[in-house]
Amino acid sequence: MIQNENEFKEKVEDIKALPWFKEPIGFGITRIDKGQLNKDKILQATYPVVNWGENIGSAAIFLNALNESNIAVNCTDSELVCELNEDFVKIAMGNFAPYLDKAVGQNHQNVQVIRELEGKELSSYKAVFIFEDKKPKSIETVYLKLYALSLNKAPLRSLNLDGAFSLLHNSAWSGTMPIELDWLRENEIALKMTGQYPVIDMVDKFPRFLSHIIPADNTRILDTSKVRFGASLAPGTTVMPGASYINFNAGTTGAVMVEGRISSSAIVGAGSDIGGGASILGVLSGTDGNPISIGQNTLLGANSTTGIPLGDGCIVDGGLSIFAGTKISINDDEIKKITDANKEVKLSNIVKASQLQGLHGIHFRQDSLTGKIVAKRSEREIKLNKELH
Repeated sequence: MIQNENEFKEKVEDIKALPWFKEPIGFGITRIDKGQLNKDKILQATYPVVNWGENIGSAAIFLNALNESNIAVNCTDSELVCELNEDFVKIAMGNFAPYLDKAVGQNHQNVQVIRELEGKELSSYKAVFIFEDKKPKSIETVYLKLYALSLNKAPLRSLNLDGAFSLLHNSAWSGTMPIELDWLRENEIALKMTGQYPVIDMVDKFPRFLSHIIPADNTRILDTSKVRFGASLAPGTTVMPGASYINFNAGTTGAVMVEGRISSSAIVGAGSDIGGGASILGVLSGTDGNPISIGQNTLLGANSTTGIPLGDGCIVDGGLSIFAGTKISINDDEIKKITDANKEVKLSNIVKASQLQGLHGIHFRQDSLTGKIVAKRSEREIKLNKELH
């Protein structure tokens, strides 16, 4: 048993010097929800604590405890998923001994996790480590990456989620509990005859954001169905009900008003307003795999559609659809104003919208007389209502 913090630090350094040890990118202890019929089917992985590029000392203790409790440890693969046993908990508790006092350990969340494992039946718990950001091989690592995104520990679009959909199982979700669809079908008559048929909120491979994440105090989500797990919401973001939606691996980098759709891989900058029914196309919805970023203090008007990246201070008028190939008219005076604000940009009187992508201060409008979509230098400053954020 480790007697004090100095011994703990020495133990960690000794473990890190062992030839088999490798620092993980992320790790944690997860609780597994398994299928009601197929006990080998993992429906959900819940992480009370997610370590991402931090707490390497705890990672060393966990890995060494697994090794000493005769659980196979292989740090040479891109990921490691291990079932736990009582010896693992005892060894980890012994190594964390200087922090087991509640007054001392309350700031050490990994210690709290080990304390919670003591005396529990361990078949539903696993230790998970990611050593390289490669295509995930397990449901446990998919969830760990989704947590890292939703907790703002990893930047949006920074993690490899290739194949995640093929790993996850389509489930019926009742509150935070996933239910096997086959189990529902098999027990439908009995459940309905006895009035025990569950309230099904949705059928999906992903849970909802609020099922796993506690948002910042100044973040508002007015309808739980509007944000998918794996989305990232910066503090101050407001997600209104109605036509709003934020998909996984998408979200905001500052306080944003969201009344429209932020599709997968789309990112919206601080101070921007996504108007009611507005839609930012994702990598699966018409952008040819080109992820879209919306700059700061930009306004997407109600029911507009944006299929190109936009810079800061832009406006897309309500009802307009701007795609990469959309023809945009610009008069000579506006060309000068736009190029003054965006140096080294060369424009003509008619351009494709793709030539304007990422530029700052562009106002996309429709000429009510000719029907042409025109670009002008924006003269408005978009400001959010501070009382709402």
